[in-house]
Amino acid sequence: MPISLTERQKSWLTLAGLWLLLLVLAALRPLAVPDEGRYGEVGRWMLQSGDWLTPRLNGIPFFHKPPYLYWLEAISLATFGVNELALRLVPALHVGLMLVALYLSARAVSSEKVARRAAVMLGTSLAFLLGGQYINHDMLVATWIGVAIWCFAFAFMAGEKPDAALARFGFAACALGMLSKGLIGIALPGMVLLVWLLWTRQLRKILYLPWISGLALFAAIALPWFVMAQQKYPQFFNYMFIGQQFNRYTAASYNNPQPWWFYLASVLLLLFPWIFFALVPSRQPDKAAGQAPLVKAWWSLCWIWAGVIIVFFSIPHSKLIGYVLPVMPALALLSALGWQRSMAQRRHAGRIFAALCALNVGIALLIVTQVGPVTRDSRTQDVAPVLACAAGPADTVYVSDAYPYDLPFYAQLRQPMRVLGDWPLLRQQAGDGWQRELFEGADFDVQAARVLQSPAELAGAGAKPGNWFVARNGSKTAQELGDWKRFYQGEGWTLYRSGGASAPESPEAAQHKGLPGCKDHRGNQGQ
Repeated sequence: MPISLTERQKSWLTLAGLWLLLLVLAALRPLAVPDEGRYGEVGRWMLQSGDWLTPRLNGIPFFHKPPYLYWLEAISLATFGVNELALRLVPALHVGLMLVALYLSARAVSSEKVARRAAVMLGTSLAFLLGGQYINHDMLVATWIGVAIWCFAFAFMAGEKPDAALARFGFAACALGMLSKGLIGIALPGMVLLVWLLWTRQLRKILYLPWISGLALFAAIALPWFVMAQQKYPQFFNYMFIGQQFNRYTAASYNNPQPWWFYLASVLLLLFPWIFFALVPSRQPDKAAGQAPLVKAWWSLCWIWAGVIIVFFSIPHSKLIGYVLPVMPALALLSALGWQRSMAQRRHAGRIFAALCALNVGIALLIVTQVGPVTRDSRTQDVAPVLACAAGPADTVYVSDAYPYDLPFYAQLRQPMRVLGDWPLLRQQAGDGWQRELFEGADFDVQAARVLQSPAELAGAGAKPGNWFVARNGSKTAQELGDWKRFYQGEGWTLYRSGGASAPESPEAAQHKGLPGCKDHRGNQGQ
């Protein structure tokens, strides 16, 4: 006999299918630089070094963001090996949680059909299929912001006094949001909920939150790392909270300046085409059509949720598309309700919905399969295995003029690279780029700062064995090399080897030559 599935079982299978589709897409592309190379390598270095307190980029402290992403990356890499998919499991698991939280919340305030449709709309959006696999902090903090808002909102809607257990879950979600990306993990849920409580005249319920146990739970989760980091590095609080968060929000000197409407366009792109259904005018729900009434307070929450966050991030001069991810659950629910009002009862509505889902999946597939060839010359993925197979664990790699973010990850370097530059001059003139990341981090650790060297070091290193130099094709520095010999030229980067004579290797040394990133042409692990 055929197995008959309930509507709820169909929903859970749909959610599982969407998440598996995300994993398939995540396995189809290389690391994107600079972001994925940077953040993925910080996690790999944390695993290799065993230092779980201090995130490090090229061995230098990297305090742009808290360590939650890097902790999970290190755990995933230790479990599944050093590869891109192991890194992408971290944002993928979080966007999966975002999807489940949306489904459960929509089911509680509306109907099974609306909840499943909202989940499918989110799960077939570019926000889910692309943003959910991108290796950075944005999806992590977006997920915990959403979970916090849902938990506190349901707590406040439970009665005259908030549900204490749900509120505590909200405090815990805020703590994980802060560990994901800092103060916005607290500020954004707080602003959304405050405006909503004022709008719905529930503000007095704040007095009845379980403040003592909630704040104790928040402190137990969020504060230990910040306290320990401040104890070890006295300038840490000033750098992370004032420099990397407050100043980045208020200053006009950082990268990616965009017009005020940037996030409106971003929402259209990330939730296309579903976002247009959120704009369908609301009317009395049709119970005969299977749509349970959505309480007005929940409808207002979704719009306030989206509006407050979009306005908040539209104020700064610098804007990045990932910052708008926290609004996706609210807009997906509004879109599902709009579809139910405008399309659900029409002829062929199911076919139209399926076609739109297929269109979105096709767009995502096209992007992930084409991004590798399009960005080939910016990556070192072709150079890295050559270096890994030819170099020894104690060899030194030099770089200048440009920073190969993905090289340490793919080659699995055991030592930090030596980065050449006129660092006193760069401290005065460098903008918001890779040089600033390195010399600002070097201020926290004098010993680690030794990897930042003068270009004059390159000539002497070329006369000694065991040194390598990686440069962009056409680099002026590479054109003036003396003893260095070109070893391999890739699509965008060239690998040079020092010309000094090497001492004869013992059989034991020869056997252990090579780095973990060494792979032969068949993709098997080298020796």
